[in-house]
Amino acid sequence: MISALVRPLKFALFTGKAEPPPLATRRVRLPAPRWLASFTHLDGVRLADLALALYLYFTATADLWARFDYKNMTPPSTLLFQVALVSLSLPVAMRDRWPLGAWRTALVTLPAFVYLDRMLDGFPEQGITYPWTLVVMYLLVLYTVASRNSEAVSIVAWVVSMVFLGVVNFNVLPVGGAVFAVPLVLGYNVRARRRASDKLAEESQLKVVAEGAQAVLAERARIARELHDVVAHHMSVIAIQAEAVPLKAAGDAKQLEEGLAVIRSLSLDAIAQLRQVLGVLRDAEGRKETTPQPDLERIDALVANARAAGLAVLFRRSSQVEEVPQAVGLSAYRIVQESLSNVMRHAPGATVSLEVSREQDELVVRVANGPGAGPAGSSAGAGHGLVGMRERAALLDGTLEAGPIDDGFEVVARLPLEAA
Repeated sequence: MISALVRPLKFALFTGKAEPPPLATRRVRLPAPRWLASFTHLDGVRLADLALALYLYFTATADLWARFDYKNMTPPSTLLFQVALVSLSLPVAMRDRWPLGAWRTALVTLPAFVYLDRMLDGFPEQGITYPWTLVVMYLLVLYTVASRNSEAVSIVAWVVSMVFLGVVNFNVLPVGGAVFAVPLVLGYNVRARRRASDKLAEESQLKVVAEGAQAVLAERARIARELHDVVAHHMSVIAIQAEAVPLKAAGDAKQLEEGLAVIRSLSLDAIAQLRQVLGVLRDAEGRKETTPQPDLERIDALVANARAAGLAVLFRRSSQVEEVPQAVGLSAYRIVQESLSNVMRHAPGATVSLEVSREQDELVVRVANGPGAGPAGSSAGAGHGLVGMRERAALLDGTLEAGPIDDGFEVVARLPLEAA
């Protein structure tokens, strides 16, 4: 309990250092030649404090000399006279840079002013005087202490000020306590609002960082889907072709050469699409790949690859799907690509019915296959194909239904055009 009381007292009177001043709206720029530009950016608050300190110094000097002349007295010491003047001006000049130091300076130097005031005994019938210069200086210093320190330090400043005032003039203690409390309460409120604003700005910054991280995760998921679609389709076709070409060629060099040419073409196409997906990650200057994304026009190439891999694909496309939003076209392309890849893996040689049509405001993609003509491939995949297709449909507020039919499998995707 005692340490909790002694710690803020020690902090305020001896060891403490106040919080740094707020930086916003403090700098002023003075007109000057370019070669003096580094000297024209001044701190507006400290410049105003310096001007006020000089004004208080000269005003207090004139006031004290007038009172000494009125009493036909001379100051007992030039040093004491100057310390009394400094006690009313120096704390104002120090308060922004060193709030606690300014308050300590006022406590140490004010006894000189009090001594001279009692020596003069005020003007007739006045007793101890409290000139406005003293009031302005001390209230400004108290406000700065409260606005840049904790509540405990503000309470200590108020208690010490009350003790000092009680020693000087006990009769004005109640009024002085109320007067000292005003700048302390005002400074506390300013500090509380500043801390709340800083906390809000910090939370806003954290929110921006979190949104950026979420965007990065979403982009990674999108890239992962693209990579899965590209790799799964092309690698499936290449694997099937590599297995089927030697059997189909049966020693015929020409057919073997044609089959290898198809595999090479598929490999180059896969590399091109991988470069397109990863291009934005590899560009150090932030330039994006400008190659158009796949759309409905490139479904013909998918069908040709599937037929080359041994599937009997019956493709029907409505004339009303020529112009669809890019996002819809890309999603439809990837859904067809993944569906055909699944057929190649799980039902090689099957007959596939592929239909792309427009029903009102939706693009409908149907991929249905019968039983395979040969054994299923050894690679069963990672199980992400259907999940990726459903995510693509959901991104467009669409739906995707996939399930067995008769002896085969069917995928039906409905992609709204307006949502895209």
